[in-house]
Amino acid sequence: MDKQKSLQENFVYTIKDAGKASILFFSTVRMIFKRPYEFAPLLKQLYYVGVKALSVVIVTGAVVGLVSAIQAFYQLKSMSAEGMIGGFVSVSVIKELAPLLTAFVTAARVGTGMAAEIGTMKVTEQIDALRSMAVSPIKHLVVPRFLACAIMLPILVIFADIAGILGGYLMSLYLGISGTFFFQQAEKFVFAGDVIAGLVKGMTFGIIIALVGCHRGLSARGGAEGVGLSTSSAAVNSFLFIIIANFFLNYGIYAILGVS
Repeated sequence: MDKQKSLQENFVYTIKDAGKASILFFSTVRMIFKRPYEFAPLLKQLYYVGVKALSVVIVTGAVVGLVSAIQAFYQLKSMSAEGMIGGFVSVSVIKELAPLLTAFVTAARVGTGMAAEIGTMKVTEQIDALRSMAVSPIKHLVVPRFLACAIMLPILVIFADIAGILGGYLMSLYLGISGTFFFQQAEKFVFAGDVIAGLVKGMTFGIIIALVGCHRGLSARGGAEGVGLSTSSAAVNSFLFIIIANFFLNYGIYAILGVS
């Protein structure tokens, strides 16, 4: 009986939490268009989300390209088709690996940081102080982070794409594949729709990271322990929702819209 009651309580909590997150999303979208526009916090978040994460994203993209090239070479070699490595690496990086791993890196670095920062403000009653001064916490705290993630994630995905393809190119040279042939195959198999799909994924994942991080921060309670729980919860939830969103985006982009 206690187990059933616990399951019911968890279910009710999950529904309430999803409702609060939905309210936060729509409130944030509404606040984006409400004056005054705060550009200074936005520029700060753009720098934090994009510029400071660039080196990690480039290294991650390059390593993904190297690993993809190795895997492609030995898989294609068994069919005497190792010359197609350029197309294999480019398509896999642009369509799937770069957006997904960029989102994971950003969620681990940026999403948890948002949850910790806002959570600390929540438990130290700084957010209540903002409300007492007639300053909207959503407008002042959530909107800049939301916009920064939505803007910078597609840009980071582009850098990850470039780094991944260059990593695959360097590995193909090491494996004895002509560099010219590598890029010819990449040009043959990669289409504009693939790049656009990757950018759409990046923007969607950015929105998820910002929304989850801010929501967990605003939900923090119980002092330092609560902030820690909110931070870890932000990372886990971001990873989970990114994977789920990736499935639906793949289905929508490739199955419904017909992008191949």
